[in-house]
Amino acid sequence: MRWRCAGVRWRKGVPGWRWFHPEHGDRAGGELRLGAAVSLAVPDGVVRECVGVVRAGRRLPCPDAAATPAAAVRDQCERCAALDRSQSVAADTVPDDPRTYAVYLAWFGTGLVKVGITAQERGPARLLEQAAVCFTFLGHGPLMSARRTEAVLGAALGIPERVRSPRKRAARAALPPSEERAAELRGRYEAALAVPGWQETLTPAPYELVDHAAHFGLEPRAPRPTARVTGLAAGAALTGTVLAVAGSDVYLATGAGELLLDAHLVAGWPLCRPEGDGLAPPPTEPMAAAGQEGVTPEALF
Repeated sequence: MRWRCAGVRWRKGVPGWRWFHPEHGDRAGGELRLGAAVSLAVPDGVVRECVGVVRAGRRLPCPDAAATPAAAVRDQCERCAALDRSQSVAADTVPDDPRTYAVYLAWFGTGLVKVGITAQERGPARLLEQAAVCFTFLGHGPLMSARRTEAVLGAALGIPERVRSPRKRAARAALPPSEERAAELRGRYEAALAVPGWQETLTPAPYELVDHAAHFGLEPRAPRPTARVTGLAAGAALTGTVLAVAGSDVYLATGAGELLLDAHLVAGWPLCRPEGDGLAPPPTEPMAAAGQEGVTPEALF
C-alpha cells in the first residue's frame, strides 16, 4: 500500500498538498507558497485510485480501491461519491446540522458574483477553496435560514449560487483594479440589504471587503498559461515554480512556459520525486483550444 495524494487543501490561509494512506489516515504535505518549487512524478506501473470519503475529519478508504480515470477532475468513484452526497449539506441531506452558517457574496471577475453559504466556524476557508478573488459576508444564522436567504437573494438579485471554473479562470486573466472590484461588490451588498425579509431570520453582517488577488498571486501580474495539464500518467513528471494558486488551480512556470494544473487531477495518484532522465511531461492541451478548461465539480461546504 502507498501514500497517495489527496489534492490541495487550504489550511490557515495557505494551500498545501494532502496525503492519505488506507491504514495511516491523512497527513499534510508541502505548502504551495508563491515561488515554491513543485517537482513530482508518477511511478511506472501504478494506477490512480478513488480517494474515499472523509467523515468527522477521518478518511474512510474506498472499499473497492476503485481505479479512477486520469483525466477526471472528480477524484471519487461512483460509490464513494454517492456516500458523500448522502451526508451533504450541499445536497440538503442534513437539514438538522446545528452549526451556525454564514451567507456571503463572492466576486470572481467583472459581472461574476455569486451568493453562497458556509459553516461560520470555517471562516474564509470556503472562499479560498472556491478561488473567490474578493468577498464579504452578509449575515449568519441557522442552516435552513441561511439556505432560504441564499435562494431568495439569488432570485432577487439575479445572481447564481455557482460560477463555473472556466469563467473564473478566464476572469482571472483580466482583473480590473481593486477599486473597481470593491465598488461592484459593495453595490451587490447594498442591493442585498434592500431585499426584504431575510434579515428577520439572520443576523446581518457589516460590509467588510476581503480581497485575495495578491494572496493568490494574481497581482501585480496575473499568470497567462498557454496550456493546461489534462491528467497525469504513469511515468510522467512535472517540475515548475508556483506563480499563483487560486482554489485548486496551481499556475506554474515551467521550461515549456506557464502551465495550469488543476490539483483535482493529482488526487488519487501515488507520487514520488523525479529521478533520472527519460521521464515524459504530463499530457497537456492549449488553453485556447480547451475553451479555458472544462467544468470542475465543487463541494459547496
